[in-house]
Amino acid sequence: MSIGKFIVIEGIEGAGKSSAIEVVKNTLEEFQQAYITTREPGGTLLAESLREIVKSADHNETVTQETELLLMYAARSQLLANRILPALNEGKWVVGDRHDLSSRAYQGGGRQFDDKIMNMIAEITLKGFKPDLTLYLDISPEQGLSRAQARGALDRIEQEKIEFFHRVRDKYCQIANADDSIITINAGEDMATVHQNIKSHVTNFIKSTLESDK
Repeated sequence: MSIGKFIVIEGIEGAGKSSAIEVVKNTLEEFQQAYITTREPGGTLLAESLREIVKSADHNETVTQETELLLMYAARSQLLANRILPALNEGKWVVGDRHDLSSRAYQGGGRQFDDKIMNMIAEITLKGFKPDLTLYLDISPEQGLSRAQARGALDRIEQEKIEFFHRVRDKYCQIANADDSIITINAGEDMATVHQNIKSHVTNFIKSTLESDK
């Protein structure tokens, strides 16, 4: 049986994650690889309920930073146990819209939680699990949020001040630069170029995986 791999697409609002995921899916189909897709927070019935709590802008009370952090990892734990790991064990690929790197960037960078706290919670919930390949779509907060606003109403996190998103981006870049499994894509370029870069990296990754699986 073939070995499934976990590919994650990351980036701030408006980076183009949705269309990037379509490129990854199409590339996997070209190689006749079975896959599932996931999103975070969410991806299971319980995790989707937690997503609504985290992202809703209509709460009658303030969602504390600590609550947000713990809900993100609670949803991720559910998704990992109930969808990601079972799919990988069946030899399927998993294409994820966000994973732990998002929490590192948004809660660690944006909310400024200490790395020690982030590492502790991640170890409890993920137990060392990490994606095989992450494509980080890098774009300026100004350009990304402009795109996001054009899509419609912003959720609770998307309504944060621009300084928050600069901290998020800085953390993304810091982690990506130190991890060889994370590939940075310039998402500020024209869509055709961005998609071609994504396809190229994913194609090479699939080929190397299939070759090593022989």
